[in-house]
Amino acid sequence: MWKVTLPVFGVLLLAWFFGNFVVGWFHQNNVKPQTQHSERRSEASDQDQSCLCHLTGVLDDCFCDVESIDVFNNFKIYPRVKKLMERDYFRYYRVNLKRPCPFWPDDGHCSIKDCHVEPCPESKIPVGIKSGNYNKFAQAAGKMTECEQAKELGAINSTLSNQSKEAFADWARHDDAQDHFCELDDETSPDADYVDLLLNPERFTGYKGPSAWRVWNSIYEENCFKPRSVYRPLNPLAPSRGDDDGEAFYTWLEGLCLEKRVFYRLISGLHSSINIHLCAEHLLDEGWGRTVWGPNLKEFRHRFDTAETKGEGTRRLKNLYFLYLIELRALYKVAPYFERAIVNLYTGNSQEDGATKELLLQIFNEIKIFPMHFDEKSMFAGHKMEAKILKEEFRLHFKNISRIMDCVGCSKCRLWGKLQTQGLGTALKILFSEKEIKNLPEHSPSQGFQLTRQEIVALMNAFSRLSTSIYQLHNFRLLLKESR
Repeated sequence: MWKVTLPVFGVLLLAWFFGNFVVGWFHQNNVKPQTQHSERRSEASDQDQSCLCHLTGVLDDCFCDVESIDVFNNFKIYPRVKKLMERDYFRYYRVNLKRPCPFWPDDGHCSIKDCHVEPCPESKIPVGIKSGNYNKFAQAAGKMTECEQAKELGAINSTLSNQSKEAFADWARHDDAQDHFCELDDETSPDADYVDLLLNPERFTGYKGPSAWRVWNSIYEENCFKPRSVYRPLNPLAPSRGDDDGEAFYTWLEGLCLEKRVFYRLISGLHSSINIHLCAEHLLDEGWGRTVWGPNLKEFRHRFDTAETKGEGTRRLKNLYFLYLIELRALYKVAPYFERAIVNLYTGNSQEDGATKELLLQIFNEIKIFPMHFDEKSMFAGHKMEAKILKEEFRLHFKNISRIMDCVGCSKCRLWGKLQTQGLGTALKILFSEKEIKNLPEHSPSQGFQLTRQEIVALMNAFSRLSTSIYQLHNFRLLLKESR
């Protein structure tokens, strides 16, 4: 019996030692790597969230918080504004993309196919938009046939000599220039074309590098009230001094008066908004007649991640929210202008025109309910003469930026740059025309305050771009969570 039992016991003992060895090896080579993988995943999650985790709380120079804007925009404003931009009145924009750069020799236009802008054939433009675009006479025009309108306009024009017409145009341009914050395109120029904005969306075209840097460098370095001795953080065209650049720059910025600080934040916010559009509509795949556009997380992190931008990303995004509040306030202020019965967003299609205005007024009603508007009364509120000089300086600096947009080498980037700067310029014009807007006559055109169709289209499209940027930030938050 012992002869049988001893071998069996030996086998069991050997099996026990072998089992312990296997379990130990498994723990060393499998369990530990799982723990390391878990740690790496946690670190990646923290890195993903670092792009947006600091984007919270109250904004500087106003009493509104990021979270309130997110909810208001994404649920109340964005869906309506997106729908409004699909209307004929807002989708066609007349622009001159052939104006030469006034500041440096032209680099030549971008040869990348996605930089190209396809003008809209005249036959596709609604007749009401082609026939004059004057909102102040839109109601009366809506009651006349196309032939009657042509006859009426012809009767007026036939009483003027060519010299008188040119003199009248000069007077009008001079009067308009007094309150314009932008260098406006001459819509009568043979180089001006109508562009369908829905067929030429803003997206990443491949335009980048020194040519693009020079445009933004000129905007920041020469037009934001900054002395050359102060270096902007992460400027690719300036010598870097490391972290000292950021500290010196923001010490200088905080020492500025409110108006000049606001100016810088508006430009930074516009730059951030454009960058978000490029990240959200990035070329992901191309080939065999198939082009795929979509969000690019790597590009988004490169432009806004806290670590990659040394903390600049959060500041840039907060400036976007600040710009959103400025344009939101302008829409709040200008609502009475559009609420008058005399203003009709005229395209020649009375049914669509009525629906377009109704949708616009719905947006204004939502904006009126928003409780945390920017208070522009704190700006230019000092000594009258000093305030007047500062306001004019503010206007001329921004007008110069609108001229720099003619130096953008990519036609599609130039189109959207011109439109968004004109939209912001129109918003500033509105904010500084409060008295004129309050005194608007209900049933007749205003002599003190007027908006052209181009200004209206630019104003609403520019605000739509900001609204889209904030909505896209929500999408990037979701994508960052999914990429953990």
